[in-house]
Amino acid sequence: MKQTVVITGASAGIGRATARLFAARGADVVLVARGQAGLDAAAREVEAAGGRALAVPADTADHQQIDAAADAAQEAFGQIDVWVNVAFASVFAPFTEITPQEYERVTQVTYLGVVNGTRTALARMLPTDHGTIVQVGSALGSRAVPLQSAYCGAKHAVNGFTSSVRTELIHSGSNVRITVAQMPAVNTPQFSWVLSRLPHRPQPVPPIYQPEVAARSVLYAADHPGRKQYYVGASTALTILANKIAPGLIDRYLARTGFDSQQTAEPDNPNRPHNLWYPVDSADGHDHGAHGAFDDQAHDRSAQMWFSHHPGLASGLALGTALGAATALAGSRRLRRPGRRRPPRPARRS
Repeated sequence: MKQTVVITGASAGIGRATARLFAARGADVVLVARGQAGLDAAAREVEAAGGRALAVPADTADHQQIDAAADAAQEAFGQIDVWVNVAFASVFAPFTEITPQEYERVTQVTYLGVVNGTRTALARMLPTDHGTIVQVGSALGSRAVPLQSAYCGAKHAVNGFTSSVRTELIHSGSNVRITVAQMPAVNTPQFSWVLSRLPHRPQPVPPIYQPEVAARSVLYAADHPGRKQYYVGASTALTILANKIAPGLIDRYLARTGFDSQQTAEPDNPNRPHNLWYPVDSADGHDHGAHGAFDDQAHDRSAQMWFSHHPGLASGLALGTALGAATALAGSRRLRRPGRRRPPRPARRS
């Protein structure tokens, strides 16, 4: 069945890769972002992959612009089936070095942008009792790290907001679904254009995954929205689990390692362009694509994601492994049990 899909933050990174995958299934894809060069390139990729594209320049922090983008989507392609909230902004700096205006801007884009997208999608999905919303979250929405307080705070807020909306949909008996794909470190252009006050260039903390890994998880979440959330990458699952078990220990670990691990050895240029207020590709006219500068370090698949997409098989394998281990252990205990020694062999005749 052909779908109409709206993706915010579609000009680069996870949003760009997600648009290509939906297009490969023949979807009509509405691309929403600020940067015109990235939007135009993404639209060409969608059409080359087999879908129809509509590029709509809009800032997710402005609810009126997002409403207008949704109106354009419906006028072009009809009912919206899937809405994916990807767009975000960030600042890499200690909290005390982030201005109030910068903090508000990150919150408006990364948190209120999701709120605006969700409100706009629900306004069009609820009357027909049909549709799915996928929030692109982050492991940092459960376990915060230093130097990204604005982004971490916004992603925590996305989780709380989405859980509240989900319970309201369940209460009303709605068939509209909402879920979250929690992401690990991903090789996107954000590390080249994020506003940073660190002495060295910012980097994702390994393990790093390619945006196509994240995009495959978004598609799966859109097709299977009954689960509250999906963890992408073993690092996401382990980070969230470790924080539940020993949050104080993780605090001390990140205080010791979190500053250096988020920076390369290369000094950063404090005057390089950043995208907090204006899209970089609109300023330089250059399409930055889906990938960032860390292709040589990024993984193009995730075993953990396969298990999260096949929970029945994963449970069966785990149960089989446990039963096998228990059987082997029981057998070894029987062999070692007193009174079960084998009788001595008779002496061999010559």
